[in-house]
Amino acid sequence: MGIIKTLQLCYDYLRYDDEGNDPVPSRAVDQVDLDIEAGSFIAILGHNGSGKSTLAKHINALLMPTEGTIWIDGKDTKEEPELWKIRKKAGMVFQNPDNQIIGTVVEEDVGFGPENMGVSTENIWRRVEESLKKTGMTAYRKHSPNRLSGGQKQRVAIAGVLAMHPKCIVLDEPTAMLDPVGRREVLDAVTELNQKEGITVILITHYMEEVIRADHVYVMDKGHIVMEGTPREIFSQVDQLKNYRLDVPQVTILAHELKKAGLEIPDGILTAEELAGELCPSN
Repeated sequence: MGIIKTLQLCYDYLRYDDEGNDPVPSRAVDQVDLDIEAGSFIAILGHNGSGKSTLAKHINALLMPTEGTIWIDGKDTKEEPELWKIRKKAGMVFQNPDNQIIGTVVEEDVGFGPENMGVSTENIWRRVEESLKKTGMTAYRKHSPNRLSGGQKQRVAIAGVLAMHPKCIVLDEPTAMLDPVGRREVLDAVTELNQKEGITVILITHYMEEVIRADHVYVMDKGHIVMEGTPREIFSQVDQLKNYRLDVPQVTILAHELKKAGLEIPDGILTAEELAGELCPSN
């Protein structure tokens, strides 16, 4: 069994219409099966309302399945005594870092989680040091989070999760409120954690450019997993992605159009450098 496994996972909720009529039962996640290996980098894509954020909240046991089962490192989230252990294993980083940062100084904020876990003072500071270093935020340890950029705040939020020594980090649209520089900072930090520390990363996003770094991609629509594969396999299906109202990286669209025009270019071009190599191959 992988570090995260779901079997026929479903989640129902009550949806209210704009006119305030009686709520209607709706299904946000519908019979989802996943088996995610430890140390992998997984991206979950989907249009707004596709169910991807609802699925993310199940991984951290913030939501409980209506039907089906989800196991985190072999522990069933429906078993109440396991909840605290599960939340230590699967850390969650949300869209708005301001909702996750509570300390007035960076290093204090990063140490808040381990302190609540009952970690000794000596070990708390060791974890703070490690986490700030891994996210590239050591130079800002004495700063007020309020004076940091969006990307820096998000890296502090990630450091706070890291200090709890999770096996997996779930990032729910962590770059949605950031500018391109901040987005790159956060993704670079997350990629390094995955590659150097072996931490399992689950990235929930609707930015296509962000999933290029992933090992495997799942696409959700109306609560279902409708596509899965490597980034190249997913981006080889431009028309199908458009059917699910998802954007496609500009370079992938350009390569797709050039191929339709008759150029011999492989499907699933992911970067400008890759396309340049196909158009101007070196002898």
